[in-house]
Amino acid sequence: MILRAIFAPFLASALLWLAAMPAQADKLNVVASFSILGDMVEQVVGERASVTTIVGPDADAHVYQPSVADARAVAGADVIFVNGLGFETWSDTLIAESGTAATVFVATRGIDPVMIEGGVDPHAWNALSNGVLYVRNIAEAMSDVMPDHAAEFEANAAAYIAELEALEDEARARLAALPTDRRTVVTAHDAFGYLADAYGLTFLAPVGIDTEAEPSARDLAALIAQIRQQGVAALFVENITSPALVRQIADETGLEIGGRLFSDALSERGGPATSYVAMFRHNLGTILDALE
Repeated sequence: MILRAIFAPFLASALLWLAAMPAQADKLNVVASFSILGDMVEQVVGERASVTTIVGPDADAHVYQPSVADARAVAGADVIFVNGLGFETWSDTLIAESGTAATVFVATRGIDPVMIEGGVDPHAWNALSNGVLYVRNIAEAMSDVMPDHAAEFEANAAAYIAELEALEDEARARLAALPTDRRTVVTAHDAFGYLADAYGLTFLAPVGIDTEAEPSARDLAALIAQIRQQGVAALFVENITSPALVRQIADETGLEIGGRLFSDALSERGGPATSYVAMFRHNLGTILDALE
């Protein structure tokens, strides 16, 4: 395996380094696969764990290539959280090749998946009701691992869920006022199926759920024709993808680009989407400002 060839020389030294580290009683090493999930985990674990994120802000988890540092982080983890639903195509190999003894939890357990063109849409966090399930799954997992602190995790989760539910009420109130002919938008790739289903919107995209795909000239022409026929209200670029396709669609249709959405990753520090709540609020506000 490629990862084995890359990481094998470093694994033994990483394990020796971990063994030499002084034990930090009552504090675990937790790894999350990508930035949005990492933020959710941090909200729940509080000071009881140190959280490391593999795919960081403004990075594309679809095409990510794990590094030696990632292998070391996974090897030294006590707990690993992944999104699942096929999102992290690299995670199983990374975890297996690292030799970690960590417990692995899938954050999307219990979520009803959305299907797009015959495949599972892994972007479940883009509906706030699913975000609540993520948080509950994280709290339950951490309570199993650290039962002495279960009450603390549950309290952190309850406060976080209350914030998400308040944002959900706000979202539904604004979305309810949108007319039916102002509910279709275009994004760079199919990352918003759960948002569409939850809030009565329609999202079109030149690329499917995987950002590695490239649309054919025929597919792109068909999408442009569909946009013209359906009266699409707005176009958006994304933080993890090239804006070239969306700009081409804007040129072909005369639609203005309504802003940038954060689909699969948070923003870097100083950006508008440095947390899951901030990301959702930014995306919702950007979409509604264009549609209203």
